Amino acid sequence: MDLIPVSQALQIAGRAGRYNTQFETGYVTTFKSEDLSTLKNILSQSPEEIVQAGLHPTAEQIELYAYHLPGSTLSNLMDIFVTLSTVDDSLYFMCNIEDFKFLAEMIQHVPLPLRARYVFCCAPINRKMPFVCSLFLKFARQYSKNQALTFDWLCRNIGWPIAPPKTILDLVHLEAVFDVLDLYLWLSYRFPDLFPDCNLVRDIQFELDSIIQQGVFQLTRLLRNSETRVSSGTGEDIQDEFNMRNVKQRYLRDDNDIYDGKDDGDIDDGKRGLGKGRLTERLLSQGLLTPNMLKELRQEWTQQGRSKMAQISETPQRDDRRGKRGRKPKH
Repeated sequence: MDLIPVSQALQIAGRAGRYNTQFETGYVTTFKSEDLSTLKNILSQSPEEIVQAGLHPTAEQIELYAYHLPGSTLSNLMDIFVTLSTVDDSLYFMCNIEDFKFLAEMIQHVPLPLRARYVFCCAPINRKMPFVCSLFLKFARQYSKNQALTFDWLCRNIGWPIAPPKTILDLVHLEAVFDVLDLYLWLSYRFPDLFPDCNLVRDIQFELDSIIQQGVFQLTRLLRNSETRVSSGTGEDIQDEFNMRNVKQRYLRDDNDIYDGKDDGDIDDGKRGLGKGRLTERLLSQGLLTPNMLKELRQEWTQQGRSKMAQISETPQRDDRRGKRGRKPKH
């Protein structure tokens, strides 16, 4: 086991207790009593000295570049800025702009003013979560039409109200929904006129956090449900579960397109990420999930997806049989 850095330990401990609240004095402890001495030792140290500062181009600088290079995309402008920049390596470094460029390329086709485009691309989202990325794209499209992203609009696109998770994949999906609500709040601070319902979003985020917490407490049952559905499912059960999966992903759709980095109508299942968000960090920190368990979950998830697709492809006549029984075939 590795020890967390002093700065990170101090930051976590600093969240215990809040000035002018009923919990002004905060207390920090460890899960295991034998680790208390280690915690005391870490908190008694001073944080590591910061020897370098990261630099990132400002919106004004990018606008200046755009003025002289009017035909360049925002992603290209960022590359040009970094290429032409000269910094003292002993004091400064250029920040990683890959996430910024990823978002810039995602919304390049959306008609946005350069300043608004820059702000959108600074959004702190996990680009490995397709659901979050597709909602980010919808946010940008709605903003470009100068139409307010109301609470009702948001609920329709995230599928609110949310049902309690039944499997580990449901729990991962709820984590993505939570990140979408975080994204809405982040944008509401910068565009309050078009993201007007931040108070309502905070309310449902608090409710969603409770649902996720219940799922965390029942993690063993969720894992068992995930295994049972695959091992004991019949052909039709697998088909139904596959269809339900497609229904759950309907919120990735915008104009009948699921985001995969281009508007070509393809579904990019290969980029679906597991084990990179807030829920995973919580499970790891609470000792409910180990790195080895996480690795196994990723492998099982990939294998399950391939197994389901293989079994579905082996039963091409299922929809025809359903039609003969008087039920409408699924599309």
